[in-house]
Amino acid sequence: MHKTRVGVLRGGPSNEYEVSLKTGATVLNHLPTDKYSVRDILIDKKGVWHMHGLPIKPHVALNHFDVIFNALHGHYGEDGKVQHTLETHGIPFTGSGSFASAIGMNKQLSKNVYKKENMKTPQSLLLESLQNISVEAHKAFQKFPLPVIVKPTSSGSSVGVKIVRGFPELEEAIRQAFEHSNSVLIEEFIDGIEATVGVVDGYRDHDLYALPPIEIRPHGDRFFDFEAKYGGLSDEIVPGNFTETQKRELEQMAKQAHQALGLRHYSRSDFMIHPKRGIFILETNTLPGLTEESLIPKALHSVGASLSHFLDHIVQLAINKK
Repeated sequence: MHKTRVGVLRGGPSNEYEVSLKTGATVLNHLPTDKYSVRDILIDKKGVWHMHGLPIKPHVALNHFDVIFNALHGHYGEDGKVQHTLETHGIPFTGSGSFASAIGMNKQLSKNVYKKENMKTPQSLLLESLQNISVEAHKAFQKFPLPVIVKPTSSGSSVGVKIVRGFPELEEAIRQAFEHSNSVLIEEFIDGIEATVGVVDGYRDHDLYALPPIEIRPHGDRFFDFEAKYGGLSDEIVPGNFTETQKRELEQMAKQAHQALGLRHYSRSDFMIHPKRGIFILETNTLPGLTEESLIPKALHSVGASLSHFLDHIVQLAINKK
C-alpha cells in the first residue's frame, strides 16, 4: 500500500523554536503510520533546513514529500515567509496561505480586520520606531488608564508581552517589546475572564467547527504569558464556566475571525470577557501549538476527539486543497 509522504517542518529561526520542536514532535508521534510515511524536517535557528541530520536546500527537501505539515511558530514559520516558499514549490501544506498568515501574525492588521467586522477589540496605540520613545510613552499614559498591555506587533506565544502597572515601567516594557518586533502595540487593559476558542475547517460535518471555549485562569497576579502557557502557571478549564450566551458568542466570534482573516484548516482566537463591556477579541493564532501543554489538544480531548484523528483530518484538508 502506498503511503502518503509527509514532511514535518519544525524548529525555525524564531523565539518560539523550542515550542515548535514540541509541536512537531506531537505530529511526528501521532500521525497514523498505517496511512502516512512521516519524516522530520528540522530548521535550525539560523534558518538552515536539515534532513537526516544534514543540511539540505528547501527545494531539494520538498521533492521528497507529497504534503508538508507546518509545525513552525512565530517569525518565518507563521508570518507568511515559509508559506510563500511552499506555494512557490507547489506542494500542499497545512495551515493558512502566505497572505492570510502575514495578516494574522500582525496584531495591528488583524485589529483592522476585526474592526471592519464590528468585533470589539481593545483600543490601542501603534509605535513604529524607538525614536521619541518617551514622547510616545506619555501619549499612551494620557490615552489609557493604567494598567496597559505592551506587546510586539508580530510575535506569538505571548513572547515580549507585559502588563504595565506604573508609568516608570512603560518605557522599558516598550524597549523590550521592540526586541521581538519592528513595531509595538500599547493596548488598553481589559480586566475580566480570559478565554480561547479553536476552530477547525470541515470537521464533524460542519463547514467550520468550533471547539469548546476554554477558560484560562493564570496563577497569581499575572496573565496568560509565555511562562503561564508552558510553565504550568495557569489552570485551563475545558469547557469553561461560561453562560450559554457567552459560549455561543465566543464560538461565533472565533469563526468570524477565522473567516474574515482568510484562514484555513485550523486557528485559535483569544478573548477577554469584561463583566460590563462584554467580549473583546485580542488576537488569532494561525498555527496554534500542539504540544502537551497546548490548548487545541485539550479542547479536542474534551469532545472525545483523538489527536491522531485531528492531525489526519488536517493533512487531508491540505492534500485536497480545502
